[in-house]
Amino acid sequence: MGINLSGMMKTIRNIMREDTGLNGDAQRIEQLGWMIFLKVLSDKEKELELMEDEYVSPLPAVYHWDQWAGNDEGMTGDELLTFVDRKLFPDLKNLDVSTGNKRALIIRDVFEGNHNYMKSGTNLRRVLNKLNDLDFNVAEERHLFGDIYEGMLKELQSAGKSGEFYTPRAVTQFLTDMVNPRLGEKVLDPACGTGGFLTCTIEHLKKQVTQAHQRKALQENLTGWEYKPLPFLLATTNLILHDIEIPNLSFDDSLSRPLSDYKNQDKVNVILTNPPFGGVVANGYEKNFPQNFRTKESADLFLILMIRLLKDGGRAGIVLPDGSLTGDGVKQRIREKWLTSCNLHTIVRLPNSVFAPYATVATNLLFFEKGRPTQEIWYYEHRLPDGQKSYSKTKPIKVDEFEPIKNWWNNRQESELVWKVPIEIIKDRGWDLDIKNPNRKEDDAAHTTSELLAMLHESFKKSDELLGKLKKELV
Repeated sequence: MGINLSGMMKTIRNIMREDTGLNGDAQRIEQLGWMIFLKVLSDKEKELELMEDEYVSPLPAVYHWDQWAGNDEGMTGDELLTFVDRKLFPDLKNLDVSTGNKRALIIRDVFEGNHNYMKSGTNLRRVLNKLNDLDFNVAEERHLFGDIYEGMLKELQSAGKSGEFYTPRAVTQFLTDMVNPRLGEKVLDPACGTGGFLTCTIEHLKKQVTQAHQRKALQENLTGWEYKPLPFLLATTNLILHDIEIPNLSFDDSLSRPLSDYKNQDKVNVILTNPPFGGVVANGYEKNFPQNFRTKESADLFLILMIRLLKDGGRAGIVLPDGSLTGDGVKQRIREKWLTSCNLHTIVRLPNSVFAPYATVATNLLFFEKGRPTQEIWYYEHRLPDGQKSYSKTKPIKVDEFEPIKNWWNNRQESELVWKVPIEIIKDRGWDLDIKNPNRKEDDAAHTTSELLAMLHESFKKSDELLGKLKKELV
């Protein structure tokens, strides 16, 4: 292939660094995001116009990539900047969606919350010209770029606040493999971020596709909801790069609808998600939930929502922080509801640093099925690789670290890392699920900062006593 994609992305990054309007990685990714979205979309439209005689684009002709960006010698400088800021963005934000055209809705939603940050029309032209070298209708080029895009999204993990939108690939892959979505099943991620679980699901299902109509069903059965503009834009592009023509994504807060609004036709077979945690629910949305489950903690409300959205027999694989496994009051009532209406059969306890540097809280991977109560829960303690003190930007969690758990999955036995707890014990603990490994050797214990300080204090005290004794003897 004639084009060096990673070299091209490096050049784009350098051009963007020269622009005074861009501040940091998250803004650069957002800027690149809307441009790539429009380029991918325009390339796809060209293909559709060739294949379907009746095809009419919802994108006004003047905003098609070829019209304003596609000519390397086209408008530049202030003229280009004025066009993007005063025409392209305002008009696409206000695109007519009254016909119900799904593509028009996605274009409008993408541009509604995002911005052009670049201040130099000349720099903008230089970036557009680099993107002109790409042809997203060449499958090989699109897939290769998909890998580069995944790398770009990974950078969000260390780009301050935006880390919340990215779940490490090893985690999305493992959850998807174990929950094992099948063709024809409805799959939902109600907090889809940049689309990591959805793209893992697409790749998982693609292996099962043998006929054209199955490909269509794959697209229709995959749904994501996201309420923040940047991840919504990035997820939409991510899905298009994974061969989804019209991503079935909603720009919507999952907690904004009353729970009672969800009827049988809204229910799904599979949920794979990493719901926002540590968040405080906005706009009084907790009032959409029954009185006894109302809380301001977003992760807990998502749990109630997911229980509601799963069909009987439906399966879920989710990420939750330690804080959702414990606590009394509403938290306890939510866990009781969960364990009495679902079979929570497996909890994988992860080390603290999986989401570093964005978050350092301890997290868990939880697997459950709706429709019968929990009888016993298997716990598996996932440890850091030998010799590694923590995960980091340069040493993230890797897919192959989950191999031992996969091998254990269908042939379960207790071990130094695995323990099983019957429901009676959990009930007696007030439905508290934060159960530490009883088989962990003492010398292996992980201590909190306050414990370490106390031990240090004790050690200094002993040293002082010894020094005091020596002093006396020497006098």
